[in-house]
Amino acid sequence: MPQPLAGIKIADFSHVMAGPFCTHFLCMLGAEVIKVESPSGDPLRSYGPHRDLDGLSPAFIAANVGKKSIAVDLKSPGGHDAACRLIAASDVVIENFRPGVMQRLGLGYQESRKLRPGIVYCSISGYGQSGPLRDYPAIDNIVQATSGMMAANGNAEDPPSRVGWPVVDTYTGTLGALAVLAALVARQHRSDGQYIDVAMLDASVVLLTSLATPYLITGQMLARTGDTGYSGSPTAGLFVGSGGSRISLGAVQNNQFVSLCRVIGKPELAHDPRFVTPALRAQPQNAAILRAVLDPIFLTRHGAEWERELNAQGVPCGLVRDIGQVCESLRDGERGLLLPTTVPGQPEKSPPACFVNAGFTFASDGPGIHGRAPALAEHTGEVLKALGYSDSEIAALAASRAVQLAP
Repeated sequence: MPQPLAGIKIADFSHVMAGPFCTHFLCMLGAEVIKVESPSGDPLRSYGPHRDLDGLSPAFIAANVGKKSIAVDLKSPGGHDAACRLIAASDVVIENFRPGVMQRLGLGYQESRKLRPGIVYCSISGYGQSGPLRDYPAIDNIVQATSGMMAANGNAEDPPSRVGWPVVDTYTGTLGALAVLAALVARQHRSDGQYIDVAMLDASVVLLTSLATPYLITGQMLARTGDTGYSGSPTAGLFVGSGGSRISLGAVQNNQFVSLCRVIGKPELAHDPRFVTPALRAQPQNAAILRAVLDPIFLTRHGAEWERELNAQGVPCGLVRDIGQVCESLRDGERGLLLPTTVPGQPEKSPPACFVNAGFTFASDGPGIHGRAPALAEHTGEVLKALGYSDSEIAALAASRAVQLAP
């Protein structure tokens, strides 16, 4: 059986991360994604510290496995014609230029729906296609600042700090993919297309719903709690085990607290008048007393032991791991989260190079791609021929530099 989006063709005019991550999800669900790049290529191709991987950087691979790459000068007449033909043959257009750029190129939504009635057209930008910030340039760390995300991290006395990975880009792309899927479903019922406006700022506020909604309802901002959960419980935070190991504990409910006390050999704590309810445990003086009891106990054993024993008794507990430890633990493939890939020009290695799958499974025909990220312009000739260009026409386009062919 084919994957859910088999037969859907996507003209992907996006670059860097938010847009490509959107089309990456659609590609993992079976869509054919034609990545339209400038002759110089997506800047993400040479992103990061590994100069030996320029052209196919790990960051680029993360969002572009399985796509086809064509290199087109959209400002040239020949390149514009090729882009129009691609749109006319596609079900979805994705772009993440600054607002107005695609319109100036003659490739905006109004032009595209004339080329392909029923087109689903998704624009991804920093601050949306309307509003006072519309024309501001944006990248992940900037929107982390402007959305309130930086100001929410750490303890009350800490300066604002960036989340340590491009969370805005990846979540914006994920939200964009959800919107495209919804528009494709709607088109099945109404036979018309849709224009989708996805803003990194809007996506960030959605991601911050657990902070935004309490403020919108009460007018008061939740306090910054650092490594402690929003419950404020002293047993919902980080603890240090032996050997410098660390665990995150989540004993919030009373039954969890009772089990915690039993596991650590202090059952009497559960009956102490200062700790018998979550509200009492969260009072600053009582919380400090409880932490003073718990901290030396957790130091007696490694975090991995606490993780096993506490979870076995229904107490949420997780060992703090780095991303390398997490990835190595997933290589057994049981969850299908890591899929092998190859990097042209790089030697095969064991364990093999991998990329991260969609993060959910189907009983059958679920997400996944068996392939690699494309080299720049690798599929220009193939795609143009499928769009009806003859060999001589393709050669003429390449000679005029309207398109770039693979070496």
